[in-house]
Amino acid sequence: MLGVEYDKTPRYLQAMKHVSILVPESSVMQAIADPKYLFTTANQFLSVSGRDPLFEVQLVGLKKEVKLNDGAFSVHPDRLVQEVKQTDLVFIPALFGDMKHAVAQNQALVPWILKQYNQGAEVASLCVGAFLLASTGLLDGKKCSTHWGFTSEFREMYPDVELVEGSIVTEENRIYSSGGANSYWNLLLYLLEKYTDRETAILASKYFAIDIDRDSQAAFAMFKGQKKHGDIEIRNAQVFIEENIQEKIRLEDLADRVSIGRRTFERRFKKATHNTVTEYIQRVKVEAAKRSFETTRKNISEVMYEVGYTDSKAFREIFKRITGLTPIEYRNKYNKIPMTT
Repeated sequence: MLGVEYDKTPRYLQAMKHVSILVPESSVMQAIADPKYLFTTANQFLSVSGRDPLFEVQLVGLKKEVKLNDGAFSVHPDRLVQEVKQTDLVFIPALFGDMKHAVAQNQALVPWILKQYNQGAEVASLCVGAFLLASTGLLDGKKCSTHWGFTSEFREMYPDVELVEGSIVTEENRIYSSGGANSYWNLLLYLLEKYTDRETAILASKYFAIDIDRDSQAAFAMFKGQKKHGDIEIRNAQVFIEENIQEKIRLEDLADRVSIGRRTFERRFKKATHNTVTEYIQRVKVEAAKRSFETTRKNISEVMYEVGYTDSKAFREIFKRITGLTPIEYRNKYNKIPMTT
């Protein structure tokens, strides 16, 4: 987790922080409700401890009523964007459905987001809210996190953004982003600590039952490979890797199999998949190992051999680097079936 340098000014001297939570079309209702819940609850914590509430929280939208989930829910913003002249923190919640469509639906919010940022506001995207944030251009050349399941689509739409896979929280030049789904709670706690103090953030983490210092979503990620590209030879190599996980696959053999020179093959493979050949092979093998740990009674050695590894130390190191957990930790976390050893 990034280190938080919070404002050490005494609470009674700190100015009220204006928190604006956007209510976009095609957004996830919970990603609107949760930041409001957290920061209003933080005000209650501060009041109970004898301090003044710090946050003025408001929902901000383009319309007085925004219907979500095909009309199943309605959200009524407190303010229209044109009524909010200046704010301190802008939250862009997760979007829902087709990302290109959702981003296009909400382009009218972009000028307001840019105006607030240029006036000194901080801007934070939650999960796939990163797609709308990236459409502003504010992320160009900067680091960003999003849901692990949308990394390929994000790279395709925003090639100028440096996507940090597996990260829970990124921060750069007053711009924040979070990993997938409930990972955004870690960003909310991170910002709460920045604006208040560690004590308040820990209290909130206990109240909401959130692990305050989780810094990776790697253990939750499922590697599906990147096959949405037009390089047929590289796709054939990917299929061969995925169908032969038990084998020790050499780069030279893959290049020969698809009749491409080694250097050209390496370059084209990285361009198409955003992984080196070695990284791709490792991730495919580890993904297969994860599935085996989750659904079978096989022990660590059996799974290791099943996915083509004979060196237990190397297997453990690669597995932990990719998932953030050792093979034993992963098995214990996701499989409650009694093991054979």
